[in-house]
Amino acid sequence: MSVRITFATAGRVLRQLRHDRRTVALLIVVPALLLTLLFFMFDGAGGTFDRIALIMLGVFPFTIMFLVTSIAMLRERTSGTLERLLTTPLGKIDLLFGYGLAFGLAAAVQGAVATGVAYWLLGLDTAGNVGLVVLIAVVNAVLGVALGLFCSAFARTEFQAVQFLPVVVIPQLLLCGLFVPRGQMAGWLEGISNALPLTYAVEALAEVGRATDPTTTMWRDLAIVAGAAMVALVLAAATLRRRTP
Repeated sequence: MSVRITFATAGRVLRQLRHDRRTVALLIVVPALLLTLLFFMFDGAGGTFDRIALIMLGVFPFTIMFLVTSIAMLRERTSGTLERLLTTPLGKIDLLFGYGLAFGLAAAVQGAVATGVAYWLLGLDTAGNVGLVVLIAVVNAVLGVALGLFCSAFARTEFQAVQFLPVVVIPQLLLCGLFVPRGQMAGWLEGISNALPLTYAVEALAEVGRATDPTTTMWRDLAIVAGAAMVALVLAAATLRRRTP
């Protein structure tokens, strides 16, 4: 792995992203609008908005980054750009970590904007530090990037890439404890939930919501999510293939 090539790849991805205004709007504006929608949905419902919005600050970056990254990488494949890049000294790890770095920076901006809107405009109230919420949101977004890069290897069209959303993302949303506490699930469902990284991201955010100081559980959960992202990036590198010898 070359640090110089990795940063050069990240720069190229960021330049492409800057010229795609619709994607920028999807990354930066949409989470804030969805949080505003939640605010009016749960207006007058006590602390329900605080609980739901805090979790959504982790779920939105994960979902959006998965969708954007899987399609972006698929475009690289179908346009022939990936084929040309792999004929240069650029390694697979350089390419994928460059993508992870670029979209991680985009996720940091996204997390900062969404968190700022939630706390200072919509009145979100948590016991823990705002910075920890942003940190968890960014790590969760990187997980979405890594899974999107991995799943793009199995899609031939953008339509197929979108089809991975209900396969990879929605089961994690249903089993992460957002709708039903994991302790009340059937044993086999709780077992599946324990194997899904989004479960730990949601638990880490819940810890920030109820504890004034960072807890051991929160750091453990964050480490698990980060580890899952690294594993997904390595798997994505293993499935990255040139179409011609």
